Amino acid sequence: MLVAAMNPSPTGGFDDAVRGKCTPGAMRRYLNRISGPLLDRIDLHVEVPAVDRELLLRADAAESSAAMRDRVEEARGIQTRRLSGRRKIHTNARMGARDITRFCALSPPCASFLSQALSDLGLSARAFHRILKVARTVADLVGREDLHEEDLAEAIGFRSLDRRIWGE
Repeated sequence: MLVAAMNPSPTGGFDDAVRGKCTPGAMRRYLNRISGPLLDRIDLHVEVPAVDRELLLRADAAESSAAMRDRVEEARGIQTRRLSGRRKIHTNARMGARDITRFCALSPPCASFLSQALSDLGLSARAFHRILKVARTVADLVGREDLHEEDLAEAIGFRSLDRRIWGE
């Protein structure tokens, strides 16, 4: 598993171009240090903006870590049962093209939705397979057997660097 982080600009901030600290061109050059083919091999790209101080001080109840852990363990159990006939494959992340075809079947509306997104965002075949595996995991987390458009939309949402930098 690879977990990596990087600043969104050479000076470190999301809004550096707006604040005049960094030009949009400099930000693009900085972010293009990661090649498209390498980026394609990363399943999730998530922008994490600075948290508003007021939000940090609020005591609203969010899902607890224990509840989150329980949902993840249940989803992993679903994946293990689904993939039980496959040697050395226990999670969606390890599925190959044949497994993706079998376990990530798309209804006609979902196929149309994904096709349009791939076209609009200019995503690669590798990104297509990553999106399907992540969508399968999203559906598992809510206990859904079939993939829905919202699962695909959430998975596409995790490809922010494709859209923001390389997709422009």
